[in-house]
Amino acid sequence: MTEAPLVGLDVGTSGVKGLAIDPEGTVLARAEWGYPLSTPQPGWAEQDPADWWEATEAVLAQLQADAGTPAGIGLSGQMHGLVALDNGDR
Repeated sequence: MTEAPLVGLDVGTSGVKGLAIDPEGTVLARAEWGYPLSTPQPGWAEQDPADWWEATEAVLAQLQADAGTPAGIGLSGQMHGLVALDNGDR
């Protein structure tokens, strides 16, 4: 029986990148989904967190289709970002 893959996800400023590996570290699948970065003024950068979520779902779906359901997921993300929420957590 083949062991379930392990998945690593990087939620970065240009998109989500993902990798599925077997327990020995062999790469089984790769996937990437980009999203826009708005720069309305010099020194400003804005993104919609819904884009992060959509990209994460798309990358996970592709990795699962290519390598199977993961046994575990590791996640890294961009640093120094403020995500402001309204009363509806949006």
